Formats: sequence, structure tokens, C-alpha cells
Amino acid sequence: MTSTDQLPAQPSEPVPPPPAARAIGLVKTYGAGDAAVHALAGVDVEFESGRFTAVMGPSGSGKSTLMHCMAGLDTPTSGRTFIGDLEIGRLDDAGLTQMRRDRIGFVFQSFNLVPTLTAGENITLPADLAGRQVDQAWFDFLVDQLGIADRLGHRPNELSGGQQQRVACARALMGRPDLIFADEPTGNLDSNASGEMLAFLRRSVTEFHQSIVMVTHDARGAAHADRVVFLADGRLVGELLEPTADSVLEQMKRLGG
Repeated sequence: MTSTDQLPAQPSEPVPPPPAARAIGLVKTYGAGDAAVHALAGVDVEFESGRFTAVMGPSGSGKSTLMHCMAGLDTPTSGRTFIGDLEIGRLDDAGLTQMRRDRIGFVFQSFNLVPTLTAGENITLPADLAGRQVDQAWFDFLVDQLGIADRLGHRPNELSGGQQQRVACARALMGRPDLIFADEPTGNLDSNASGEMLAFLRRSVTEFHQSIVMVTHDARGAAHADRVVFLADGRLVGELLEPTADSVLEQMKRLGG
């Protein structure tokens, strides 16, 4: 027996998953010359898989622009963006459409539901457009957890704002995407509906192992996240881990937000 045969097997180190999304040197400029506005001025950021990250900053700080560029909804002036290990800038229009459909879920402030479809049809719309079979067990679970099982036959104008946002949330989660981008998801909701929505997003991370990036101006909403990153003048200027509403407010005061 050789000496190497006598060595105990070394346990393999677990390989950490790649970030759910990341940006490298991200720049977004509107206009040119003296009229140029630098919405993003060289942002490097990573959003971890299986974590809830909030993005905050004063008005005009670039937080929504950052989300739109990282989600492939807008094209950066320069820099690189990734969803997992997929570089967005290398995709053509068809590839971008497929990436957004298969790997990303969206929840917007304005709900973005199709008014002529029922709530149930809105939830399954992405799968229907892609020609995919709907996972009925997952559909039933989501609508039950979100408390909209009895509203599936109603059109958006027959639903409250909170119900519409829960439909939008179910639609975002229906395809079990790699990442959900939420842009001010509680902006049009009252305090009770906002609390319910934030609690469900929190559970989506804790129980369903979802990855969420949420742009918000609400310190109480940001306190549901694992991490808050702060932007000012198109630059990343700080972050908080395990945030509280008070710690977020204090940081925003320093930024003039």
C-alpha cells in the first residue's frame, strides 16, 4: 500500500452558488455634453442567491435605473450585468425575451395586470405565452398562501389594490424564477396591504428560497430585507446587513433622502 493510499479522503468544500445577479462598472448616461445626466456612474454590486436585498437612495439616485439595467429592461451605456452566470449584454432580442420570461419575475408599483384577463389568467399568462404546462399544485399553493383563491375569476378592475398586487406577486413566482425584481411593490398600497405583501416577500425568501431585489423608499419595507444597499448620485455608497427601520432611516438621513 502506498502512502497516498493511507491518506483519508478529504471532504470536498461546498461550492457556493453564483450571485443571483451582479453588475460590473455599470454606467447609464442620458443625453450628451453639458446636458448629460449620469444616472449610474460605475456601479459594482452583487445580489446574493436566496436573499432579500433592498435598494434605497434619495430621489434621482439611480435605484430604478439600476434595477432596469440589471433586469434587461434597459441597456446600460457601458459595463456588464449578469443574471446568475448569464451575461445579459451578450443576448440578442430573442435571448433577452427568453431570459426575462424564464429566469426573472417582476412586481411593479402599478401592478401591470392585463385588464381583459381574469386574475387566474394573469397569473398563468407567462406560462401560456411560452407554451408551458402550468404547475397546478404550485398555482394552488400560491393563490392559497396569498389569499386570492376566491378572486381568480375576477378582472383587475374588480379587485382592490392589495388583491391586484397579490395577483402580480403570484404571477412573478409562478415560474419559480431565479430572481424577482420588485420596483416599489407597496407604493400604491395602504399600510395593511403593504405589510401583508412585504411579509409574503419575506416568506418567499425564507421558505421558498427565492432571491428578491426590491427598490423601495420605505424604511419599514426595507427592514424586511436581509441587506440594504444605498445609492446616491448614481454610485453605491453603503450597505446595511440585518437592517432595522431605525438604522435605515439614519442612513437615509446621512444621504439627504
